[in-house]
Amino acid sequence: QEYEPSKQNTPTETEVDTSLDVPDGVIVLNDPVNLMYYVVMVFRKVLGFDENKATKHMREVHENGRSVVWSGNRERAENYAYQLQHWRLQTLLERDD
Repeated sequence: QEYEPSKQNTPTETEVDTSLDVPDGVIVLNDPVNLMYYVVMVFRKVLGFDENKATKHMREVHENGRSVVWSGNRERAENYAYQLQHWRLQTLLERDD
């Protein structure tokens, strides 16, 4: 007897998890502890920003209470968030929906 696969078991569509394609944002929040020059130094050291970009994000944090300093894949976002928290910056991750 020859084996014949049932059409019921044959997948007709492939489900793709698109949630993995949604980037995660690394957000730094304003705090009353860290001085502005310190925040600039941390952005330069951790994120590789030049002086102007680091200062722009520091001002955004200071004036708006938050700044999205990086956006991309989850693993790298978690790594940046961990490093920024290690430097005592208030940091969180958000999905860029």
